[in-house]
Amino acid sequence: MERTIFNEEHSLFRKNVRAWAEREIVPYKDVWEEANIVPRELWKSGGAQGYLCPWLEAEYGGPGADFLYSVIVIEELARVRASGVAFSLHSDVVVPYIHSFGTEAQKRRFLPGCARGEIITAIAMTEPSTGSDLAAIRTTALRDGDHYVLNGTKTFVSNGHLGDLFVVAVKTDPKADPPHAGVSLILVEATTPGFRKGRILKKMGLKAQDTSELHFEDCRVPAENILGEPGTGFYMLMQKLQQERLVVAIGCQTAAEAVLDYTLDYVRERTAFGKPIGKFQNTQFKLAEVATEIEVGRHFLDRLISDHVAGKSVIKETCMSKWWHSDMQKRVVDECLQFFGGYGYMLEYEICKAYLDARVMPIFAGTNEIMKTIIAKQMGL
Repeated sequence: MERTIFNEEHSLFRKNVRAWAEREIVPYKDVWEEANIVPRELWKSGGAQGYLCPWLEAEYGGPGADFLYSVIVIEELARVRASGVAFSLHSDVVVPYIHSFGTEAQKRRFLPGCARGEIITAIAMTEPSTGSDLAAIRTTALRDGDHYVLNGTKTFVSNGHLGDLFVVAVKTDPKADPPHAGVSLILVEATTPGFRKGRILKKMGLKAQDTSELHFEDCRVPAENILGEPGTGFYMLMQKLQQERLVVAIGCQTAAEAVLDYTLDYVRERTAFGKPIGKFQNTQFKLAEVATEIEVGRHFLDRLISDHVAGKSVIKETCMSKWWHSDMQKRVVDECLQFFGGYGYMLEYEICKAYLDARVMPIFAGTNEIMKTIIAKQMGL
């Protein structure tokens, strides 16, 4: 379909990002997946090209563009299945917390390094016993003079090993009623005494992404590192989750499009019973269904991106998009893998890796069950 949300400058930017990804990422993906991490040099390269925080104002060291440039970066990384390169988590999920809720001193201290790729960020919300129920977190940050003392454990933290700066959800008032009123967000630097990174977790997919545990043991963080006012962390999280869910949906949509593209190439070349398998009616019907879902998804998502860029509140719609697009991606990859036969089960084939990567998407950024609960509440149910 012809997309109308981008202008000529966006198109030129996309061309540059695509060439950079083909040159700097594609040849090395297998190596990074074996190592379970991407090199820091890639982050600095992305920062030098303006691919990190492209929406960030020049006064804070950013390119001064708009969120549509972030959309292009997300799409082009998803197109080549750069699932370990968590630029979007950094640029469009974590850094916006500092940009929106940080003090001027915090912004001037951290944001330029974030744009250059010298400071890699992560967000630490999930705990071993707490997933989507953020009000139930147990990690505490208790005030002690001009410091907060953190104790607790976080898990499933993307960029957890590479990370230099973490936005950590904590309880500054464990006895608050209601519980979410005690949640705060605090910035923790990786060099802080009492902070320890755990092992890189072994995962089904997203193998090049350094997902880690984090441990806080009497970790003393300067009180000036709190984001906003103590007790307002839950509201900050709720405000920013709209964009986080949209980011997930954008990646899912583009990944599904990429899977269809290389599946079409495969069924045109693979022969059975004397002709390409793309000539069989079952193949045609299944891929027609897949293509239709992808087309429907693209129209809805581009409208949603436009509304988000325009500053509209689309909480319900982004929840719809997150669950639908992640489920759609999973269905598309499953249908397409079938055409590869036994080769689809082999890890050297991109379709197999795409299948493994897709499974986490209904879990990311709030499970799809949580998305449906939010939608229902938005409907007045």
